[in-house]
Amino acid sequence: MTKQQRYQFVIDYFLIHAPDAETELLYDNPFQLLVAVILSAQCTDKRVNLTTPTIFEKYPTAERLSKANFDDLFPLIKSISYPNNKTKHLIGMAIRLVENFSGKVPMTVDELMLLPGVGRKTANVITSVIDDQPNMAVDTHVFRVSARLGLTTNATTPLATEKQLIKYFPKKLIFKAHHWLILHGRYVCTARSPKCDKCGLNAACKYFNNKNRKI
Repeated sequence: MTKQQRYQFVIDYFLIHAPDAETELLYDNPFQLLVAVILSAQCTDKRVNLTTPTIFEKYPTAERLSKANFDDLFPLIKSISYPNNKTKHLIGMAIRLVENFSGKVPMTVDELMLLPGVGRKTANVITSVIDDQPNMAVDTHVFRVSARLGLTTNATTPLATEKQLIKYFPKKLIFKAHHWLILHGRYVCTARSPKCDKCGLNAACKYFNNKNRKI
């Protein structure tokens, strides 16, 4: 199977089995999504979704959050990983939004990366989820699944993975492919004990076929 054939197999599968794949983070507007994505770093979406309602109620806008102090915000997110840094990032992000973007979330990767706590992955998430831009956010699930399937070759960094994926996925499907790979990694192609027997991508999966050859 060529790489192009492998990509087409994966695309055809997900278009049938996950045509409406989307983020599992709960939000009502771009500002809320930005807050949720910053909090989600090395933390589960489930935990973030349990935490954000209180934050959104107390700080519904960038203007309100920009006026928060550490001691007020920290207790609201202390159950999330790295609460100290994330508290500082959220307040700093809100201040920068107010000062540089009139309190509105910008919709370019370069502008988003000017905000505290926002790296390339987060910027790609925001622009692809909110604006359907063809940007591929590579988290640990995307990195693992794309390598196992054989969608990437010798990609040792998230950026290398991103570049290979956007080269082969059709531009109009990149924003959706991001969710396909994340959710597949979260529930099927797990880091430990992947559920290969329940996976519909076996025929195209290098990891599965190489494993079976060794048996």
